[in-house]
Amino acid sequence: MGYVLRVRLASFFTGAAVASAGGLYFLQKDYKTAHHAISQQVNSLYESLEGRVSALEKLKNEAEAPKQVEAAE
Repeated sequence: MGYVLRVRLASFFTGAAVASAGGLYFLQKDYKTAHHAISQQVNSLYESLEGRVSALEKLKNEAEAPKQVEAAE
């Protein structure tokens, strides 16, 4: 009876270990996919913000240029 119990326990723990390893693999895969998606969203927002800042700086420089010309005259 002791031998059968040991075999069953060994089988149970082996199955639990394999299931845990499989679950961790799928969680890691899901984590990488989510990280990549969020990274792309942040990069697109950063590029959009960078474009807006550049446009505002260009408008500011265009608005300041006539003032500098008037001051020089």
